[in-house]
Amino acid sequence: MITRRGVLKLLGAGLMAGLAAVAYPFVEVFGRPRITRYAFTPRNWTPGLNLRIAVIADLHACEPWMDAARIEGICGDAQALGADLILLLGDYITGMDRAADEIPASDWATALARLSAPLGLHAIAGNHDYWEDDRFQRGETSEPAALEALRNAGIPVYRNQSIRLEKDGHAFWLAGLDDQLAFLPGSRYGRARLSGLDDIDATLATVTDSAPILLMAHEPDAFAFGVVPDRVSLTLSGHTHGGQISLFGWRPWAASAGSRHYPAGYYNVDGRELIVSRGLGCSVVPVRLGNWPEVVLLELGA
Repeated sequence: MITRRGVLKLLGAGLMAGLAAVAYPFVEVFGRPRITRYAFTPRNWTPGLNLRIAVIADLHACEPWMDAARIEGICGDAQALGADLILLLGDYITGMDRAADEIPASDWATALARLSAPLGLHAIAGNHDYWEDDRFQRGETSEPAALEALRNAGIPVYRNQSIRLEKDGHAFWLAGLDDQLAFLPGSRYGRARLSGLDDIDATLATVTDSAPILLMAHEPDAFAFGVVPDRVSLTLSGHTHGGQISLFGWRPWAASAGSRHYPAGYYNVDGRELIVSRGLGCSVVPVRLGNWPEVVLLELGA
């Protein structure tokens, strides 16, 4: 027989469990990023080329969820990994207009610029870096303020461009695809549908030898829908937040069509390889469930 005291204990336990369930998504939002490691040799890889790469995606800088101090802490964790190069995969701008306050682009760009690696710090843009800039969407400027802030901080931004790098005498190409969802639709912009700035042919046009190619593409859609050619050794994406909400593998929404196919982790499709980072911040709502923030560490060719 359950006593009155037992009933009160059960009610108290139930209340605490309910509060924990409500609070947990916000715990993940503010969680210290985990380091997610992948160690493998991509296809078309040069023997003897060993690369250690840190990947930061989807900061969505804002108050109070991802302020400058938190970004500095994340950068400190990434710097401590001792990477050969550090890649920034876009979405530096918040996507939560009603649930957050913007912070000056110079603040988060300055924090990111403190990162350093022997083979450099390299960046691409994400959709929110374009979407949240009304002047860009109206055609009043060719580059959004977020990318200007990165360049002013000394961080190179790749917009359908590639660069040849070397480690220990072994060459590889780092390519950056421009965003695939850059232009919002709507009568105010004179556009009927969502469209992008991505051009894979232009991105790879300067590749002049058979060295392996690493492709940064904010959304995994280019990989999902066959835009990425077999010539590319590995595609690296963010954008998805792992679905942001994931309940035992069930994800109620996806950030794009490709995100539904490839929400997070490592994928090998007929020899084509993709890694999708769960990223760090939030968009739409400040909730993460089943998708702890992460910094990705790649150890390629080891």
